[in-house]
Amino acid sequence: MIKESSTKKEINSYLTGDCGDAIAYIEQTYPKTAKEFKLIQIEQYETFCKKQMDYGPSNISMGTGVGETINKALSTTALIIRINDKVQRLINLVITTQRKAQNEPVEDAFKDLSVYGIIAQIVRNGKWGV
Repeated sequence: MIKESSTKKEINSYLTGDCGDAIAYIEQTYPKTAKEFKLIQIEQYETFCKKQMDYGPSNISMGTGVGETINKALSTTALIIRINDKVQRLINLVITTQRKAQNEPVEDAFKDLSVYGIIAQIVRNGKWGV
């Protein structure tokens, strides 16, 4: 896990798989999987940044503040509701009806789920919007 105080060298080591036994093992044993994981992370980060430019931090903080002053319970609840919406959509499209999405691809729901999970961690760490 990358700590807030990590240096660029430490972050680069994480991204290249040059640190930790588990990372080195996965990088060596499943190189294509590891590379694809990292590419998806970069794509999601780019999408997150673009959306945040449009929305700003208030969409998550529900207008309750940012950083340590955010209402973490309310913001986390809002994120859980968003996550549940995506899960219900996936259940309906993939399991229940097994039909093609009419609006956005199923993959977008998976992307949103992983980004919401990261946002929830940022909120709970008191780092949202700062």
